[in-house]
Amino acid sequence: MKASVGDRIVTASGVVGGAVRDGTVVACEHEDGSPPYRVRWADTGEESLVFPGPDSMVQPAQGDADDRSEGERNSARSVTWQVQLSLVEAAGSTTAEAVLLAGPAEHDDIGRLRSVGHARKDPDDAEVPVIGDEVAAGRALRRLADMLLGQAEDDITAATGTPAHVHP
Repeated sequence: MKASVGDRIVTASGVVGGAVRDGTVVACEHEDGSPPYRVRWADTGEESLVFPGPDSMVQPAQGDADDRSEGERNSARSVTWQVQLSLVEAAGSTTAEAVLLAGPAEHDDIGRLRSVGHARKDPDDAEVPVIGDEVAAGRALRRLADMLLGQAEDDITAATGTPAHVHP
């Protein structure tokens, strides 16, 4: 891995559900562009010395992209998708709405996927709102995942001309 000052570095979390971090290389310790790098993180503005591992990738600064080989330019891709989850509880019933915001224009076919999940408390059960939240949110997210896999199947079919099935 090689980097230059101004390049973007993206590091995936080592744990499921952890945050993906990105930052800008502000200094290279070696003239040949090999690690470690001093990185200013976009989420906190803090700087740290980074020894990137296999969960990291470097994206060249916009002006440097044409100076890199085609393999280096095409070796990494990073997009951010967001899921917004809204919950409403009333009279022992919880409704969750999950909305996927799929990021840049290349995902216009996905755009904003929306799903809903419901949970209803048994009249004999104790009032524990967080349980209704968990059930309704889980159902909304499962439906959202199914919709996204269905969209992927449609996209594969359109790209290949062969009906596709994506295993969940």
